[in-house]
Amino acid sequence: MIYVRFLGREVLSHRDRADKTGQTKQRASDILIWKERETAFFPEQWLEKANQKRRIQMMSKTTNGKMLTGRDLITTGIFSALYFVINFAFMLISGFHPLLWILMPGLIALFSGIPFLLMCAKVQKPGAVLLMGIITGLIYFATGQFTLLILATFVIACALAELCRALTHYKSFAGNVAAFICFSLGMTGSPLPVWVMRSDFLAQISEQGMPADYVATLEKLSSPAMLAVMIAAPVIGAAVGSVFTKRMFKKHFEKAGMV
Repeated sequence: MIYVRFLGREVLSHRDRADKTGQTKQRASDILIWKERETAFFPEQWLEKANQKRRIQMMSKTTNGKMLTGRDLITTGIFSALYFVINFAFMLISGFHPLLWILMPGLIALFSGIPFLLMCAKVQKPGAVLLMGIITGLIYFATGQFTLLILATFVIACALAELCRALTHYKSFAGNVAAFICFSLGMTGSPLPVWVMRSDFLAQISEQGMPADYVATLEKLSSPAMLAVMIAAPVIGAAVGSVFTKRMFKKHFEKAGMV
């Protein structure tokens, strides 16, 4: 009796498979017949217009997938605010000694890898880094800490960062680290006036109430060798900060497909 039931089940399963195969073939033949009728019934011009509409819809879907949405803008704004808090904290600390001000771009890069790289992981679209730079620049402008030189360095840095992300298709962790290094170099525009317009800048900060000892020490430190150190500091800081960020938030980067 058990053997008969077993055979019965086997026979039924084979019948079910045959029925499903027959239904699939019938559907395929129906689709072919419908396509033949559609071609015969409708004019060729109507079919061309229908195909054009489908292509336009597909192109619009692809474009919308690459554009920043409202959620992306909110996410970028939140991480930009966190980046500015770190940035502004080191600007305040740099007032204690001129050396801290010269090394400020490197110190900011060392501790701002978390907001930047997490933003890159969550918003894998063009324009996110540029928007972060614009938001940071606007906050600096509102607080009166913005100059034309830092504007120029920030624009160049954001453009290079966007290029790095685009070339690596936004999902490469190494590409986003390269973008972070370029972005961090934008802050070199803050101490750069010491070398570009030395006498005018030193006279300006003296008139603004900077202590004479601070100005004298800054003048001594503003050598060509220290300029190289100032430029190298954000590169090293961004690289080291990226390693720490990757270790702390590895699961987030794996979920985003960056690791």
